[in-house]
Amino acid sequence: MPYENYVPVVEVTRGSIVESVCFGAAVAVDATGRVLAVVGDPYSTAFLRSTAKPFQALPFVELGGVEKFGLSDRELSLMCASHHGTDVHVAVVTGMQDKIGIAESDLMCGSHTPADTATWEAMILRGEKPTPRRHNCSGKHTGMLAHALMRSLPKADYVNPRHPVQQTILQVFSEMTGMDPAQVVVGIDGCSVPTFAIPLYNTALGFARLADPRDLPERRAAALRHIFAAMASYPDMIAAPDAFDTLLMVAGAGSLVSKGGAEGYQGIAVAPGLLGPNSAGFGIAFKVADGDADGRARPVMALALLKQMGVLSAAKAEELARFDRRALRNFRRLEIGEIRACFSL
Repeated sequence: MPYENYVPVVEVTRGSIVESVCFGAAVAVDATGRVLAVVGDPYSTAFLRSTAKPFQALPFVELGGVEKFGLSDRELSLMCASHHGTDVHVAVVTGMQDKIGIAESDLMCGSHTPADTATWEAMILRGEKPTPRRHNCSGKHTGMLAHALMRSLPKADYVNPRHPVQQTILQVFSEMTGMDPAQVVVGIDGCSVPTFAIPLYNTALGFARLADPRDLPERRAAALRHIFAAMASYPDMIAAPDAFDTLLMVAGAGSLVSKGGAEGYQGIAVAPGLLGPNSAGFGIAFKVADGDADGRARPVMALALLKQMGVLSAAKAEELARFDRRALRNFRRLEIGEIRACFSL
């Protein structure tokens, strides 16, 4: 990840000066492969992390897994999610596993404390420890196990990059993003499954095809439309009611899908017609170079991109104002500066 590929994208002020700067790169690509907008180097290579989840679910959907196990669109959305481990999320994961015929003990994602603070506090009071169903990737892992069972493949070691499920996912991911599988850099994600590093351009192309699969074979196009509709219809499954991805999709009202990944990665799929009559759907991919550990840069950057491209109206942008250019406050809640985007397309 050469640092010269990244440019200033978000700055934090204190008083009258800029105190900190976040660097990043972004690209928007339509479903025909045409570049619509660029920030920094559009061919910067980085791991998608959880941004890859819609594509990791794709072969399962394409092979008829949703119908075989009688899964709902809500459950399909959770399969593409980085959920916050609420009781509702756990209930949906449990219902999926009951339909599929697997147990929580089959999950190889490990466990961590829920991202939802209220849920974690309630668990502490109950003396309850986190289990794999609370893991933000438990839906994805449940889908991978279902994929294995559907093909009569072993459940054991389903996370191994050499397992047929993971090999199929790599092949389909490569096709969706216009890559040769040999060119995809494969690493191991925090939840132990393979994760992929490719140029931002290719991720954006994949998200454009998720939004607008018009030129793809009908079986794949139908699976992509199903995934897009499920995520857009049940955004509360993708993260949490107060999370950026969820609220951006709520504001989009079915017109876009948003999926963040660890270390400052983001993918957005925007439906056809948002840039004018008969305009193709498009995808956005970006990376905040420092990993955006505190989460302050990525929403600001996403909203600046969408507003500058004309996707978000003033009214929709107002719904998301809490994530946009905003005041920086100290521990007494005094306004001491601001967090703001600092790039133009």
